[in-house]
Amino acid sequence: MTSDPVIPTPMALEAEAAHWLQRRHFWAWSEADQSELDTWLAQSAAHRVAYWRLKAGFERSSRLTALDAGASFGRPSLPAQTSRFRFFMGLAAASLALAAILGVSTLPLAPQTEGQLYETQVGGRQTIVLTDGSKIDLNTGTAVRVKGRSAQVLRGEAFFQITHDEARPFVVTADNHRIIDLGTKFSVRTGKAGLEVALIEGRARIEAPHTSARSAVLNPGDVALATATKISVSRKSQQDLSGELGWRRGVLVFHNTRLEAAATEFNRYNRRKLIIADSAAARLTIGATFPTDDIEAFARTAKNVFGLRVENRGDDIVISH
Repeated sequence: MTSDPVIPTPMALEAEAAHWLQRRHFWAWSEADQSELDTWLAQSAAHRVAYWRLKAGFERSSRLTALDAGASFGRPSLPAQTSRFRFFMGLAAASLALAAILGVSTLPLAPQTEGQLYETQVGGRQTIVLTDGSKIDLNTGTAVRVKGRSAQVLRGEAFFQITHDEARPFVVTADNHRIIDLGTKFSVRTGKAGLEVALIEGRARIEAPHTSARSAVLNPGDVALATATKISVSRKSQQDLSGELGWRRGVLVFHNTRLEAAATEFNRYNRRKLIIADSAAARLTIGATFPTDDIEAFARTAKNVFGLRVENRGDDIVISH
C-alpha cells in the first residue's frame, strides 16, 4: 500500500496561489512558466479555487486603484504597480503570520534572508518547485534550507533537478562539501558513512573546500562518496541508480541486497522497525520491490521465501533463523 497524499491546508494553498500571482504579474513570465502554472492548476479543484479567488481580489484592487486615482482631485495617489505590490505583501504577511501561529508550512512569496527551511518527517516526501523552475524532491526524514540559487542539505536525502544558468550556478552544501551544478540531475544523501552524491544527468562538481581532499567532476553514472579526508568516485548502472531513486515513486528497490541492508533501508521510512536478529539471516540476499511503508510485506517474504522466523515484539518485527 502507498501512503495517502498529503492534503495542503487552505493557508498553504493560498500562499501557493499568491506565489503564482506574484510571479505572473511582477516577474518575467514565459511560456514555460505558463505551462508550469497550468499543471499546478490542473492538479486539483482546490488549486483552481484558491488561485481564482486571489486573482479576483487582485483585479478588484487594480480597479479600486484606478477609481481612487480618478477621485483624488489632486491628492497624490500610489502608482497602480505599487498598490498591487502592497496587496501581495499584505497577503504574504497575513499568510506567514497565521502560518506561524498554526504551525503550517507555506511556500515563500519572496526570498528569505536566512533561506526557507523545508522538512519531512519519517515516511514523508515533499517536492519543492523553485522560482527558476528547479525542483527538489525531499525523501524521508530530510531537512533542506533553500535561498536563491543555493540549498543546504541539513540531513537526509534529496534529489535535485536544476534549471541550469551558466551565469549563476546552483550550489548545494552538505557535510562541509559543495556540489556545483553544471546542468544537472543528482541526488544527495547524508549518512554515517559520509556524503553520497549520485549524478543522473548532466554534470556536477563536488568540492571539499575546507580539507585537503580533491575535487571531482561527475558524469552520468558517477557516484561520489565524500568524507572529511577524501572523495572517492565509483560507477553505477542506470538500472541501479533508478532503483535507488525508487523512493520518489514510493517504493524501495532491492537488487541482490543483503537482508540486513534492506531492513536498514526500510527502517528509514517507518517508525515500526525491522530487526535482523542473527548474522546468518543478515547475510541472505534479496531482489524485490516493496512500497516504502509495507514492512509486513518484507517480513512475509522473509518467512515464505527464506523460511525465517518472524516475531512481533512490541513495535518491532524481529526476523531470525
